[in-house]
Parts: sequence; C-alpha cells; structure tokens
Amino acid sequence: MFQLGKTIVSEDILKKDFVCNLSACKGACCVDGDAGAPLSVEETKILEAIYPKVKPFLRKQGIAAIEAQGTWVTGTDGDLETPLIDNKDCAYVMFDGKTALCGIEQAYNQGIIDWKKPVSCHLYPIRVKDFTEFAAVNYDKWDICDAACSLGQELEVPVYKFVKEALVRKFGEDWYAELEKVALDMKK
Repeated sequence: MFQLGKTIVSEDILKKDFVCNLSACKGACCVDGDAGAPLSVEETKILEAIYPKVKPFLRKQGIAAIEAQGTWVTGTDGDLETPLIDNKDCAYVMFDGKTALCGIEQAYNQGIIDWKKPVSCHLYPIRVKDFTEFAAVNYDKWDICDAACSLGQELEVPVYKFVKEALVRKFGEDWYAELEKVALDMKK
C-alpha cells in the first residue's frame, strides 16, 4: 500500500495484470454477486434523470425491477447501489446473445446520453471505499475474472493501465500522472 494524495492505494493495481475478456466471462460481473453496483449520491441523481432515455435499452424484467424498486436502492449494508432483478442480475443489464452488457453504456455508446455508467463499474476490477479522511483504492480479485487476468498477463497490461480512463474520471489527470510515476519507480 502507498499513499497518493487522499488515497491509500494497493500495490496490486500496479503489479497485477487485467484486460476484460468478455468473450470468456460473458459479462458475469453484471449478473453474479449479491449486491448491485455501488453508487455515489451524485450518481443516484444522474440515474433518475437518464432513466427515461436508458429504459428502451433494458429488458422488461429490468424495467419492472426499476419501476418497483426505483432507479437506485439502499443495500443491506446501507450503501447506495443499482437495483437487482430477483437478487441476481443488475436491473440495467441487457443481453447480446448470452453476453451481459450494460444498458446505460449502450445508450452512451449510441450518443443518447453523455454518462458512460456508474464509476464503480467503469473502474472494475478496482474497488474504491471512501472513508472520512481518505479513499482506499484496492484490486478486487474475483474468480469470474480469471480469463481477464490471463489475457492481461498475455498482453502485459497492468490493472491501472486497463482502467486508466475510469481512474482519471474518478481522481483526475494529476492523480493518474502521480500513479504512473509510482509505477515507474516500482519497476526500478
């Protein structure tokens, strides 16, 4: 672990390799697990505003879940998150054949909205936990991502480079530049 501004960062994000391998995992991170995607208060407001534009991309089960539960929920641990369909799939999931995709991101990719998706999804496999004085930035190892780890090793892409856009989105260009300096120093 090392400190970077007001963050405590796991060295694993510099040392571990990762490149999503959607053809292998079929988007399992959007349908497995026991909670929705973590959200910030600001993101709950965005979801409320964009839902009418995202709705046409969603499955009827997702629409039903959102209309019953809301565009976001408070999870059992008190955190804000996306709603789930029958405590499994994210309500914002759509499918391309057998592959789970994000309906929000599909609307973004088609230029219908200007918000890509929750930053927690964009950052994955990095998870950020906010505390009063700092944020913890950790690598989340999940066996459904074994193929992504293998592909990352094959392509020699460390986690922090794979999620560069998301890290810049979350922490800014200057923070990311400092992270790159730490990564270079660790290689020496």
